Amino acid sequence: MKYCLYLLLIVFSLPAFSQADTTQKITPGRKNSPEQQKKPYVILISADGFRYDYAVKHHADHLLALADSGVRAESMIPSYPSVTFPNHYAMVTGLYPSHSGLVNNTFYDRDRKDFYKMSNKAKVGDGTWYGGTPLWILAEQQQMLAASFYWVASEAAIKDMRQTYYYTYNEQIPIHDRIETVVKWLNLPAEQRPHLITFYFPQVDHDGHVFGPDAPETAEKVHFVDSAVYELNKAVKTTGLDVNFIFVADHGMTRVDNQNPLPVPAAIDTSKFVVSGDGILVELYARNKADVKGTYNELKKEAKDYYDVYLATNVPKRLNYRASDDWHNRIGDILLIPRYPKVFNLNNKKKLNPGWHGYDPYVIKDMQATFFAWGPQFKKHLTIAPFKNVSVFNLVSKILDLKTTEKVDGDNKLADKVLLKK
Repeated sequence: MKYCLYLLLIVFSLPAFSQADTTQKITPGRKNSPEQQKKPYVILISADGFRYDYAVKHHADHLLALADSGVRAESMIPSYPSVTFPNHYAMVTGLYPSHSGLVNNTFYDRDRKDFYKMSNKAKVGDGTWYGGTPLWILAEQQQMLAASFYWVASEAAIKDMRQTYYYTYNEQIPIHDRIETVVKWLNLPAEQRPHLITFYFPQVDHDGHVFGPDAPETAEKVHFVDSAVYELNKAVKTTGLDVNFIFVADHGMTRVDNQNPLPVPAAIDTSKFVVSGDGILVELYARNKADVKGTYNELKKEAKDYYDVYLATNVPKRLNYRASDDWHNRIGDILLIPRYPKVFNLNNKKKLNPGWHGYDPYVIKDMQATFFAWGPQFKKHLTIAPFKNVSVFNLVSKILDLKTTEKVDGDNKLADKVLLKK
């Protein structure tokens, strides 16, 4: 326990950099309506890259105990591609990436003639890139306050609206300060108190990439998250509120063949195609549609058994990532998907990480994620079968009794399985 508490105190106690904005943002003039003040509370926690089996594999005993007191899934199936930004957004909008428009961590938009990049703070904070209605916007539209200690798109104005309490993403705020902030939010007067809080951990994903899913460094970060969630759960109890916790991950992690990566295929002519993607998914956007068929045929010959080549019209239907799914015109004309355990070295890096994600989650189980939930609205000691992550949106909406007016891809089957009858 001393070791866990030590980690809890130091892992986030990094030197502050002048460019990091660590101030809480508060949208003025917001109040919970009298009706919404009577509603339940939800804290939605994401541990990035927390594979479906990590809690058992790496002995996250606190999380396992909390899950055993409520609900745990055998796994949760991420949307394709199984990467961070699309899947965080899928869970809070109920939309597949092809429908939300957030089709990858980095992608090209034909209509804008511009790239969205998760590393570009201006793009991440620009709400015009995001389709759908995230849970915090849905809540605020219905006069229920929401707060975020990080989540994809949580700092952007979406539908010309931001949530009441939020932070610009940074990794400088110590974890005990973040927990203390959540407690302060829940101790606010009823009309100012958020009923939905999102909370994000990046550490497990980071070390999973750098060291691999089986490494002691990755196990150490699993223990850090385990201790932090335990401390958060304990601290929230001091408020006297009955709070529902949902612990999820965006995707899993696997070890790849990083010693023999695939080179950029010779058939790709960058004068004819805009190229976007990473080691797990490469997308080609034709400058002239007449060039698609010939390049596709050449790539098919070159691919052999190392990668699959698809036109946007013939991507496997289960991925919900083909031309007919593309609501925002952001999926490439040609897609290259390496066969596990291969990855592309798209940017000719000298060294590639051993840990990767992004593969088809229906084929590579290591891509699947964790789902645990506990609290007054959840059934006890229940294990459920794998389900699609877009239904997390429906689950939270049902707990908070939020009215959904837009079409979503999630359904109420998850909520019906795990929630107690009213």
